Amino acid sequence: MTSPSAKLQALGIALRKPGAPAASYVMAVSTGSTVFLSGHIAKKEGQVWVGKLGENMDTASGKEAARSVAIDLLSTLQDHLGSIDRVKRVVKVMGLVNSTSSYTEQHLVINGCSELINEVFGDAGKHARSAFGVAQIPLGSCVEIEMIVEIE
Repeated sequence: MTSPSAKLQALGIALRKPGAPAASYVMAVSTGSTVFLSGHIAKKEGQVWVGKLGENMDTASGKEAARSVAIDLLSTLQDHLGSIDRVKRVVKVMGLVNSTSSYTEQHLVINGCSELINEVFGDAGKHARSAFGVAQIPLGSCVEIEMIVEIE
């Protein structure tokens, strides 16, 4: 079985230094064998990826934004744990999609995150999930995602 870090390397994904919190919180908290990752907003070329699905963004762009959030979540996890290879199981992903009231493809947008997580962790990446449409996300970001993982 290929390790998650080897899988990332094979996919050509380099984890980066995670960003600092934008308010009064921390990016990750461990309790026992569980790690809670705070919501991470979508960024493109180092800047907040601003947009509203159903107004000025389509589902494919939203899915790409959610994939970028997954990489940031993994970067935070790597920084917090020292190695993402310590992940035993991805338990839950919750995605918020900045969208119009008539937009109904939030679940397809958050697939951008879920599909990468599943690819990196295999069966251990299969997770419970929620995807919500919201009126706004901090800084106008198009997507925000948080994650809960179990570690060894």
